[in-house]
Amino acid sequence: MLKFGPSGNSQAFYDAGLKSSEQSAVWVKNMGLDCFEYSFGRGISISNEKAVEIGKAFAEQGISISVHAPYYINLANESDEMAEKSFGYILESAKKVLLMGGNRVIFHPASMGKQTRENAVKLTQKRFDILTEKIYSQGLENVIFCPETMGKHAQIGTIEEVASFCKSDKIYVPCIDFGHVNARECGSLKTEADYLSRLEYLKSELPREQIQNFHIHFSKIEYSTKGEVKHLTFEDQVFGPAFEPLAKALKKTGLTPVIICESQGTQDIDAKWMKEVYQSSI
Repeated sequence: MLKFGPSGNSQAFYDAGLKSSEQSAVWVKNMGLDCFEYSFGRGISISNEKAVEIGKAFAEQGISISVHAPYYINLANESDEMAEKSFGYILESAKKVLLMGGNRVIFHPASMGKQTRENAVKLTQKRFDILTEKIYSQGLENVIFCPETMGKHAQIGTIEEVASFCKSDKIYVPCIDFGHVNARECGSLKTEADYLSRLEYLKSELPREQIQNFHIHFSKIEYSTKGEVKHLTFEDQVFGPAFEPLAKALKKTGLTPVIICESQGTQDIDAKWMKEVYQSSI
């Protein structure tokens, strides 16, 4: 069964006078949604006690929760010291999501910096192998770690690169951000066939159990020749991608991912719309 939900709280949530993450659980439930992504994007600042409280609130509503690790993770950083910090952010995110009653950590793999893409990808792969050892040594192998496709050309994270990283171990499951893919490829996702080709590629590269319930981020994203510029809402009529052809493609493949909407301020409304589209699609 597919799950749909927002990344963080929408503008409507705050306009209603709500503030706490515990209140988010009831809000998401009342929207008819299934899941929620909590962001540590700017840093992991909540206490263990707060994480447990948030987890209880979501468990009471039957809403599953995932977390997004800090945005500044970079496994291709040439400094081993900085790479260690990135490992720490991922591992700490995993510990927090377990306290929240969830089991998924989404993270940005890497950026090129001044390296060639080939060297940056090789270094990232080496760091994935080190990360895997750290995950097992800390007993975190029951967490699902989701490297994300990225939207800017200078970032490491094409579908092919993410699939390759996920071959490191079964603990890795791809997070395919179709808004990022579309932005990176300057509007490549338009038809059902466009989506099917990407999904079939994943099926050909990874075991079914690694992609059956994979992770999706979805939003419309403005892009330039360098890729992603900014997230939009579904009201935008200039930039894509469109969700309807993805809904049909997912039904054809039988894949049942978690789908998180990252629209700018309307993520809950747009997630609900996606769920309705999927349920009504042939």
